[in-house]
Amino acid sequence: MKSTIVIGHKNPDTDSICSAICYAYLKHRMTGEEYVPCRAGELNGETKYVLEQFRVPAPLLLESLEPTVADVPFRRIEGIDAPLSLKRAWEHMRDENIQTVPILTKRRKIKGVLTLGDQARFYMEDQDASALSKAKTPYSNIADTLQGEIVVGDPEAKFTKGKVVVAAANPDLMEEHISAGDMVILADRSESQLCAIELGASCLVVCLGAKISKSIVKIAGEAGCTVIISPLDTYTAAKLINQSVPVGHLMRTKDIITFSMEDAVVDVKATVSKLRIRYFPVLDPDGHYVGMISQRNLLDVDRQKVILVDHNEKGQAVDGIRSAEVLEVIDHHRIDSVETNRPIYFRNQPLGCTATIITMMYKENRIDIEPTIAGLLCSAILSDTLMFRSPTCTPIDENMARELASIAGVDIEQHARAMFHAGAKLGNKTPDEIFHIDCKTFKAEGVKLTISQVTGVSRRDLARVKEKMLPYMEAMLPNSGVDMLFLMLTNIIDQSTELLFVGQGAKGIVESAFAQESADSSIVLPGVVSRKKQVLGPLMTAIEQMA
Repeated sequence: MKSTIVIGHKNPDTDSICSAICYAYLKHRMTGEEYVPCRAGELNGETKYVLEQFRVPAPLLLESLEPTVADVPFRRIEGIDAPLSLKRAWEHMRDENIQTVPILTKRRKIKGVLTLGDQARFYMEDQDASALSKAKTPYSNIADTLQGEIVVGDPEAKFTKGKVVVAAANPDLMEEHISAGDMVILADRSESQLCAIELGASCLVVCLGAKISKSIVKIAGEAGCTVIISPLDTYTAAKLINQSVPVGHLMRTKDIITFSMEDAVVDVKATVSKLRIRYFPVLDPDGHYVGMISQRNLLDVDRQKVILVDHNEKGQAVDGIRSAEVLEVIDHHRIDSVETNRPIYFRNQPLGCTATIITMMYKENRIDIEPTIAGLLCSAILSDTLMFRSPTCTPIDENMARELASIAGVDIEQHARAMFHAGAKLGNKTPDEIFHIDCKTFKAEGVKLTISQVTGVSRRDLARVKEKMLPYMEAMLPNSGVDMLFLMLTNIIDQSTELLFVGQGAKGIVESAFAQESADSSIVLPGVVSRKKQVLGPLMTAIEQMA
């Protein structure tokens, strides 16, 4: 979250990817701060070839800018074990200043949770003298709570039967109150100790640190009676002893609300706003406990800082863009609907490629262009201008590309042909993969349309693509969320495009836009290679006129 992300549009092309990488590097050189290039989709064959050619790793795939729990500064508080005493649990919660603590299994899975409210209810409710045995309290917990020492018996054993009795009376009266299995709190009177053992007590708590005789130790051992010596007085021991109950006895095990590190913050906020619980366990993707999150943590989450390259339309931006703080936009397309809450640096120029603008910015800031960066920028320009054949290409694009090629040490024509050939390998791709290689969505007059473009160097290959793409587009349209689908099958060598289309009214819009009749949901457009300048504009105009 501390780094600024530089990212292009969904279904990224070579310009989107290379511009993100090169602009992130430029910003780092200019400011010394960290800028991370990212991508909003899978790489196409052409872009993979370019990155491999210049030995540059692919940018990080970022599916959404919507902050998740992993982005929130939640607290890495240790959980506790079910046998732990309430006394130790309280100390842990006090030290960590937290009101809820998770109880974990050995594999760090959530077994239950304990709150301060749970502890308060346990103390305030009328607990009978059998609370410790009902909770199967370990003798080690009792000794620890009473600051004592077990001198007879197994520390791992548990108090499982009987009640707690304070032996303040003489031995004659003790017989009326002590039953087999009881725990007896008493002082240093040997006759009372012996009487309790003879009555079947399972445990003696000897207060005031009193020494017990060897004979009592022997008799207790033979009778299976645990003996704990505590330095506390009888009143204090009786008051504190319930704090030895294991947390597993009080913990909540039903309807525990947890959140995964992958959960969106907006969804978590919607859940916790309806509850009066302050802290919630956070789990990793495998369900293991990692920490606690509070409502205050959720308010402190920072918005991700992001720079957009090669696009400025909300529909083309990575998911969750509304939750991010857009710092800059560097683009060469029409200006649309990305909204910001304050003025930003926005650079938009009518050039053939975003990489051309970024090359200019390197020069303006007097930053040397290294051969690898030059290779990426040159590749992006060649891709977006179809090696200077596109009508969007300007003399500035071509001049920049040739200068970059010289720095990178590449032959423009050979490199461009290799790029286009790598991108034209469509035989093993599914129709869905083909359609989303280079796909953008637009909106005009309430009509939403998606225009995808596939480039090739072989008429035969493009004809094979057409055979399977029209049925796919017709099947895809009802669930696509748009009104019309268009696919440009662009032949780089012939410099022509066959435009496929589906959707109600699409035929009339296409015929109006290009002033010719169409057949079989397609139309051939000689000399058309640019989506931005030669297809999108006429379609938008036709939609506006028909509206």
